Amino acid sequence: MKTRHSLWLLWLLAGPLLATEPLSLNEARRLAENHVPQLEASRAQETAAREMAVAAGQLPDPVLKLGVNNVPVAGEMAWSLTQEGMTMRQVGLMQEFTHGDKRQARADKALREADLARSNQRQILADTRRETTLAWLDVAYQESMRSLLEQQISELKLQKQVAESAFRAARGEQADVFANRLAIERTQDQLAQMQRDIAMARARLARWVGDAAERPVDAPPPLASLDWQPEDLREASASHPTLAAQQGMVAVAEADARVARENRKPDVAVELMYGFRGPSYANMVSLNVSMPLPWDRASRQDRELGAKLAQLDEARARQEDMRRAYLSELRGNLAVLKNSRERLQRYDEVLIPLSNQQIDAALAAYRAGSGSLPRVLEARRMTVDTRMERQRVALEAARAWAQLNFLNPQEDQSSPAQGAQQ
Repeated sequence: MKTRHSLWLLWLLAGPLLATEPLSLNEARRLAENHVPQLEASRAQETAAREMAVAAGQLPDPVLKLGVNNVPVAGEMAWSLTQEGMTMRQVGLMQEFTHGDKRQARADKALREADLARSNQRQILADTRRETTLAWLDVAYQESMRSLLEQQISELKLQKQVAESAFRAARGEQADVFANRLAIERTQDQLAQMQRDIAMARARLARWVGDAAERPVDAPPPLASLDWQPEDLREASASHPTLAAQQGMVAVAEADARVARENRKPDVAVELMYGFRGPSYANMVSLNVSMPLPWDRASRQDRELGAKLAQLDEARARQEDMRRAYLSELRGNLAVLKNSRERLQRYDEVLIPLSNQQIDAALAAYRAGSGSLPRVLEARRMTVDTRMERQRVALEAARAWAQLNFLNPQEDQSSPAQGAQQ
């Protein structure tokens, strides 16, 4: 009994710790991928299309026909089914023999729709991974910027105490005290704005991971290199899921045009009837063959084929336009990623070290009595601004990386390895 109570107590104590475990980027992606209703809908759509492909390749069901012909309605034989020689009770079967090419064309169209649904699954998966990554990166980088602001406020409050002590001891000016208070209030306003941005980013993340979006997030990880090389830009763009889906739409339009072309051929229906007559009369068999007469093909079937061919041209034009748009977008994101990484290197090697040296120089001058507190505050503000701008550039680089990295996802694709530094 004591062991059971001990385990229960341990679970109660560990529960809050597990609930507040930081949310990593890989975990966020896994959570998002496991709860994608659109993906399930697309899979169901693919299954339905493949089932329709089997049904479309079959002949129509035979038709059972029952009837009574030539029943007298007046005289001594009125309503008799056996006395009048012309009266027949009939039973028969009618079968329409649809052309094999027409049935194959309809089946191929359903298969192309199934392929389109499979392409849409890749697109949904890519969008889910990309949008989850973008939302998580927004939260992570803005949380790091909030930490910078909170550190700045803590330092400003310490300086406020120093400034007030110096003013009471007649070693400082009252203007320094007000300058320090103003700096605190301005930084707190920045912090309030940052908290608003973080709340909005978490709301976007909750769209993909649910309640897990309220957990703290890990520090932004070093970003891996791209899954493809920039030299393979055209090949990478060709495998983009959106372009693959557009190619699937072209294939469906081609199959639709083929169906319209095959529909120009009339189908034949064969009907076999057996007629029962009265006991004094011989039974009869009838065989009928029927087919539609396309007497105005130019105004009907040819028009339908022309419409499908025009829709095929539209799909091909949209495909080319989309290919150009995505190629341009990829080139733009590559330029952003390259530029952002160069800027990050400049921040790390030049700008941030210079801002730290400026603070040291301002503090040394202030302690020696040759500098003022506002100069120290301004130096610290510039340092925080520099570090925050560095985080903004890092977020820009991370967003460009996320846009570029999810070009050709597979359902079993593993999470990206972390390698090259930002």
